[in-house]
Amino acid sequence: MHMADALISPYVGGTMYIATGATLAYSIKKVQENLDDRKIPMMGVMGAFVFAAQMINFSIPVTGSSGHIGGGLLLSILLGPYAGFITMAVILAIQALFFADGGLLALGCNIFNLGFYTCFIAYPLIYKKLIKKGYNTKNVFLSTILSVVVGLQLGAFSVVVETILSGKTELPFSTFVLLMQPIHLAIGIVEGVITGSIVLFVYKMKPEILNEKKETIKTDAVKKLVVIFTLLSLIVGGFVSWFASSNPDGLEWSIQKITGSEDLKSKGSLYEKLGKFQEKLSLFPDYQFKVDTKNKDLSQERMGTSTSGIVGAVIVFAFALFIGIIIKARKKSKTT
Repeated sequence: MHMADALISPYVGGTMYIATGATLAYSIKKVQENLDDRKIPMMGVMGAFVFAAQMINFSIPVTGSSGHIGGGLLLSILLGPYAGFITMAVILAIQALFFADGGLLALGCNIFNLGFYTCFIAYPLIYKKLIKKGYNTKNVFLSTILSVVVGLQLGAFSVVVETILSGKTELPFSTFVLLMQPIHLAIGIVEGVITGSIVLFVYKMKPEILNEKKETIKTDAVKKLVVIFTLLSLIVGGFVSWFASSNPDGLEWSIQKITGSEDLKSKGSLYEKLGKFQEKLSLFPDYQFKVDTKNKDLSQERMGTSTSGIVGAVIVFAFALFIGIIIKARKKSKTT
C-alpha cells in the first residue's frame, strides 16, 4: 500500500508531511519519557524484520492481486505505539530513499497510513481493549487479527481520501473505495494471521515482553528475541523474498481495475525533480541491482533481491537503533 507520488498533489503531500511530522515529534517526546532502555535494541531488530517481511508479497487467490504485511501493529505490540511509529517511519523512509519503494512526495502519507492507524487507533482501541480479557493463545491470536484488519481498512480508506483530495479524477471515489476496501480486507486477514502467529510465538517463548510493566521484563528475554529476529530478518530478506508474488499489490490492482494501468502518470516539474532525485539516490531500485533489465536472468534477480533484503535490513537496523540511542542519551541529559 505504498503510494506513488502520482497519486498525491503537492498540497496533500505537504499537509500529510506536517501531520506525520507532528505525530513523529510527539512520539519521540513520549518515548523519551517512557522507553524501557532494554527495548532499544528491539527497535533496530524489529525494524529490520518488518522491512524484510514487507518484501514478501503473498498472492490473494482468485483476484490476481497480492499483499504484504504492514507491520505497524506488530511493532506496537512489541515496542509500544510510540516507538512502533518511530520505527515504522524509519522503515518507510529507507524504502523510499534507497529502494524507490513509495514516492518521496507521498512519504508523509505512507507513514501516516501504515503507522498512525495501527499504532494509535487499532492498538489502543482494539488490541488493548480485547487483550484485557486475559493473555491466552486464543485471545492473543484473535485480538491481533481483528486489530490488523481494522488498521489496514482505515489505512486503505485514507489512501482513497488522500487521492480524491488530490484531485485525481481518474479514480472516482465510489469505484475506488469499493475496490480498495474488499481487497485490503482479504490482505488484512492474511496479515492478521501472520502477525498473530508471530505474536503468539513471542507470547509462548517470552510472555513478559507483551506486558507493559517494565519490572517484569528480563534483559535475557530481550537478548534472546533480538538474536532470533536478527536471524529471521536475514533469512526472510535474503532468501524467502525470492518467492514473493509478482502480482500487483492491493493498491496497484485497484488502480489497474479502474484505469487499465497499475500506475498513474504525473505531470509537473516537482514530480520530475523528485523522480530524478529518487532515481539517483536509490541503491537498489525496486529491490534490484541497477542493471539492464532486458539482459537480467533469474540468478541476477535473486541476487539483487537477496542483497536488497540484507542491506536494507542492516540500514533500517542501524538507523532505528541510532535513533533509540539518541533518545536515551537525551533522556539521561535531562535527568542529570
